[in-house]
Amino acid sequence: MQAPDPFRHHPNLRSKIQDPLTSRFRSLDLTDMDRDMQGRGFGPDWRRCDEDRNASRLATLEGRLDEDLWVFAYGSLMWDPAFIFSDIRRATATGFHRRFCLRSEVGRGTPEQPGLMAGLDVGGVCQGLVFKIDGHLVEEESHFLWRREMLMRSYAPEFLTLETAEGQVDALSFLVNRDNPLLLPPMGLKETARAIALAEGYLGPNIDYLENLANYFEWLGLDDAELFELRHLAREHRQMALASLSV
Repeated sequence: MQAPDPFRHHPNLRSKIQDPLTSRFRSLDLTDMDRDMQGRGFGPDWRRCDEDRNASRLATLEGRLDEDLWVFAYGSLMWDPAFIFSDIRRATATGFHRRFCLRSEVGRGTPEQPGLMAGLDVGGVCQGLVFKIDGHLVEEESHFLWRREMLMRSYAPEFLTLETAEGQVDALSFLVNRDNPLLLPPMGLKETARAIALAEGYLGPNIDYLENLANYFEWLGLDDAELFELRHLAREHRQMALASLSV
């Protein structure tokens, strides 16, 4: 019997999501990354150790390692999940909202010019995607997921009940970690745009992250006036900054 098409609910995303098997997060060599970070002046404890990260994985997924696992994507997981999935749906988390609140000194910025990453914070509503990992793959694929999202201490994993057009699902979601020293207080759109516009880190320019996120909302037919305005402001600030450098 042929397996169902993972993109059966959203065929327009077929070419918009990176093949998990080609994702850099599956082949990421942490030894090389540690060496690179030390060359940039970071100490040996810049990330969670492998044992601590795996302990978090096992504690969060206790009793679920042989069950289908839904994962909520509201940021870069939307276009680069790095894990093998069998279903993808639009999803809504009520009681939480996406906020550019995590200071990025590695992935999308540097200590001298930090960028901003999105986190899931309490209050409001958050639209995104939810992916299903089949039960027989959860043990293996969750390792890539934890290395993808839990390399540092930015997030706290928690299961939330999400709404989809096909019914409710309980999905693993990565909320902001309140004990994370890189968690920032709320900022205005202009301040947020300035921080994103020129920052660049290990994973590339911060504005690429914002552009990808806004593009996904357009492809999904989702309206987020604040997100689109943030993209406009970041583009504007980047253009003005680069123009001033060329004078």
